Amino acid sequence: MPHPLIAPTPPGLARRAGIFAVLVTLANLAIAAPPLPALNIDVKQTSVSGISSGGFMAVQFQIAHASTVKGAGVIAGGPFYCSRDDVLTAVSRCSCTGEPSVPCSVTDSSADVPGLLAATRELANRGLIDPPSHVATQKVLTVSGARDTLVPPPIARQLSNFYSALGLPAANLSAVTLANAAHTMPTANFGIACGKEDAPYIGKCGFDSAKNILSWIYGPLKAAPTGQPKGRFIEFDQRTYLPSTAQSGASWKTGLDSTGWLYVPNNCAKGEPCRLHIALHGCKQGQNFLPLHPPPGGGLYNGTTFVKNTGYDRWADNNHLVILYPQAVSIPMLNPNGCWDWWGYSGADYATKNGVQIQTLKAMVDRLGSARH
Repeated sequence: MPHPLIAPTPPGLARRAGIFAVLVTLANLAIAAPPLPALNIDVKQTSVSGISSGGFMAVQFQIAHASTVKGAGVIAGGPFYCSRDDVLTAVSRCSCTGEPSVPCSVTDSSADVPGLLAATRELANRGLIDPPSHVATQKVLTVSGARDTLVPPPIARQLSNFYSALGLPAANLSAVTLANAAHTMPTANFGIACGKEDAPYIGKCGFDSAKNILSWIYGPLKAAPTGQPKGRFIEFDQRTYLPSTAQSGASWKTGLDSTGWLYVPNNCAKGEPCRLHIALHGCKQGQNFLPLHPPPGGGLYNGTTFVKNTGYDRWADNNHLVILYPQAVSIPMLNPNGCWDWWGYSGADYATKNGVQIQTLKAMVDRLGSARH
């Protein structure tokens, strides 16, 4: 049975991936990364964005912690709880990622927005997510490619309908459709052709997603510095932020890599007040995913292709923004392409505050803001 945004893996590549995963695990055990720094970050100014499975996770984190999140950017993602803990629904009605094994059933109503709204309110009534009324104060930008065959435009339209029904004012929602874009992370000038659906799923679309998302949420941005960003990329230990229940033999099922990345502008490192944005990669984009073809820049695996080439760091330095790049990782059979969990592989509570990935992300946010005066 295929999983969301996962194509069958050739046997030869599977063997290579398995061997490489062992080597990566041994390397991670040998070289311990530091924890996240404590910074002067206003947690209430936190925002989140993501593409594909990262887009679905961005929505989940945004809704689960709606009282904390200031805004969201969703690229090729869909409504909260769209799969309802069912992989078949995820790959057929919320996306077309089950083909050819599972026929695509995406329509303008396939996500069942009324049903999702009822489920959202029920989760809130049970205290498993924040009251959805908080969404009305947020700013949201969605991006959909008109040529996206994996998460087609009807899903983005149903995402907009979901937000509107939760009370997000029309003035706070910007829904962008890029005519020439396929399933890709649009950038101004990095990646493959905008209309191509292939690794690294980053496309030269003449559209700076990072700039548009950040400026929509926070208002006009100061110009990016010329040349290379002046701040620092830090690889940190993600395992530190796992809930205690996952820091045991079951930690393999979390879908979280052992390390993640953080970009810290110099002014934020010096203690100036800053804001936090969480940028979530999609399936097949994590640092330890082994693609069929060598990624841009060479090497066997993705490494920092998403982290350093999607443009968020360019806008961070002059705008007092810290960028957090958490990393998902492959799980054989359950999640071989390293997707964020939007269908339940990590547990039935994946979309709530009790979900292991959402708990971990929130612990990272709290740590980063722990030096706030």
